[in-house]
Amino acid sequence: MAYIKHKHVAYEYTLKFIVLIGAAVIQAVALNEFLIPNDIFSGGFNGIAQLMSWASNAIFHVSLSTGLFILLINIPIGIIGLWKIGPQFTVLSFLNSLLTSVLTMMIPVSKVASNSLLASLFGGVLVGASIGLTFKFGFSTGGMDIVAMVVQKINGKSIGTIAMSINTVIVAIAGLNIGWNNAMYTIIGIYATSRVIDMIHTRHQKLTAFIVTDQADAVIAALHAELIRGITILPSQGAFSRQESKTLMMVISRYELYQMEQIVKEVDNDAFINLVNTVNLSGNFWDEDAQNKIRKTGTITSAVNSK
Repeated sequence: MAYIKHKHVAYEYTLKFIVLIGAAVIQAVALNEFLIPNDIFSGGFNGIAQLMSWASNAIFHVSLSTGLFILLINIPIGIIGLWKIGPQFTVLSFLNSLLTSVLTMMIPVSKVASNSLLASLFGGVLVGASIGLTFKFGFSTGGMDIVAMVVQKINGKSIGTIAMSINTVIVAIAGLNIGWNNAMYTIIGIYATSRVIDMIHTRHQKLTAFIVTDQADAVIAALHAELIRGITILPSQGAFSRQESKTLMMVISRYELYQMEQIVKEVDNDAFINLVNTVNLSGNFWDEDAQNKIRKTGTITSAVNSK
């Protein structure tokens, strides 16, 4: 049994590193072959890195790679992530951003698509694919995603406003200094990125999971050992088999999705999981502070009193 579990863990981390390498290659190609040569900017901190590279060349006449600035931005973010989030998510995310920065410095910049519209669409799709794949396997491409994770861990809130503000600044600087055509192509690229992320992995902050299982007690115990989330038990029955089962309903954050799926499949590989976007919540949804209080005291009362 221990051998099987060890083999499963080894397979999982091998798969994660393959995805890490693939996502870094995809993102570096998107930047060097589509976005950078057409003066189209990515969203988030990669877009800021592109702006810094452009400014160093246009203003100071010093040619510095976008990859170098990606690395410089992600070093302090990675340190904060280690402190606030923990090693696994942060280390994998930082390794991805590190490999992306190295590949961006190594791969020659060439204009694969001379048409700016095509460049923005293909560049945005490739960036979205790399981000979506990393999310799907429990880490990220670094930068804004680590910041989002830190903020979510601290107060359970989204950083949508911050991300939108950063993207607005990127678009405005591109429009004022390079041209409004480039700014509009940048918007198209950012939109394409968000749509592809949605296709590969949900970007909504909260999700409702419906877990159909005939091992409800074991699944609940495993989930409660790792996640501080309320679970509602609904009696259910298979329409074809007429077999009795339980449907577990729980609301989780986007960053808990991978962990939840792994826990459930570890206990009951035949469990059926259905995910539904949660538009609005009313009631207690434990943030990081409340979860820590529950872990320390073993009761929910302290977390309720802290609200």
